[in-house]
Amino acid sequence: MTRTRLTTFLAGAAVMALSALPVATAANGAVISSATHAGPATARAAKATVDVRGTTLGKILVNSGGRTLYLFKKDSARKSACTGECAKFWPPLLASGKPTAGPGASASKLGTIRRPDGKRQVTYNGHPLYTFQQDTKAGQTNGQGLTAFGASWFTLSRSGNQISGHAARVRG
Repeated sequence: MTRTRLTTFLAGAAVMALSALPVATAANGAVISSATHAGPATARAAKATVDVRGTTLGKILVNSGGRTLYLFKKDSARKSACTGECAKFWPPLLASGKPTAGPGASASKLGTIRRPDGKRQVTYNGHPLYTFQQDTKAGQTNGQGLTAFGASWFTLSRSGNQISGHAARVRG
């Protein structure tokens, strides 16, 4: 194979591989794909804590590291519908013991469910909780209003209800 043909072949293979990746669309029209995906497959915590933090969306639920927690509209009856590739982008908040409520969160709304892989996922007001891979810093809400893996993703208020507003996008 000549150098030109090899280059063309490799470029074509790369395009085909990237076109098979899942894509999400943000409320502001931004496209998010797994080409930007990096990081651990789950949000692990020996003793998971759910806190409340003020953001541009108001006071929302966050994990012990300040990372935003989301609900998935495809989940039902206290059961997670986000597994496999979905859980790589939206890592479930896992706990090996009983989750704890930080300041502003309600301990009575906390619980866990068993995921298909047998791990325990933290719930709040009956909603399984997830972080988002593209929230790289505490307080970011990049997943708010996205539609990916068959349904929409939203932050939760301290009462455990969906926050439907859109995050303010800060450009730096």
